[in-house]
Amino acid sequence: MSIHKLSFGEITILKLNLAEVIIDSDVVMDLEMVGEYHQFLLTHLKHPFNLLINKVHQYTYTFEAQQLLAALPQINSMAVVAYNSVTEKSTKCLFLIPRAIPWNIQVFKERKTALDWLVSIEQQSNRVAEIL
Repeated sequence: MSIHKLSFGEITILKLNLAEVIIDSDVVMDLEMVGEYHQFLLTHLKHPFNLLINKVHQYTYTFEAQQLLAALPQINSMAVVAYNSVTEKSTKCLFLIPRAIPWNIQVFKERKTALDWLVSIEQQSNRVAEIL
C-alpha cells in the first residue's frame, strides 16, 4: 500500500489494480485536476483497475470536469462511499450525465461493503478471463 498526494487530494494504491481516492475538503475539481487524476491512474495502476471513491469530505466539480470525470476505458468499476444522504444524492446525479463510456458504479454507506463489492467484481472479471 502506498499513499500519493496530488493537488486535489490523495490516492492510496491498495493493490496493483485497486486504488482509494479521497478528495480534500472544499476542492472544486476542474479539468486540470481531472487530467492529473487520470494521468496518475493510468501510470500507477495495472489495467483494468477498480476505484474506491471515499467521500469523507465535501467537494464539487465544474461542469466540464463532471463530463470528463472517470472517462477512461481502463476503469473496470467504481464503488463510492457516501456517508450521508446529501452526498449519496449528489453522487447519483453524476450518474445521469451522458458518457461515451458507461460507468460500472455503485454507492455504499460503508467502506468495507464497497471494498467487498469491488473484490467480487474483480473475481467475476477473473473468472470470465479464465473462460475466454
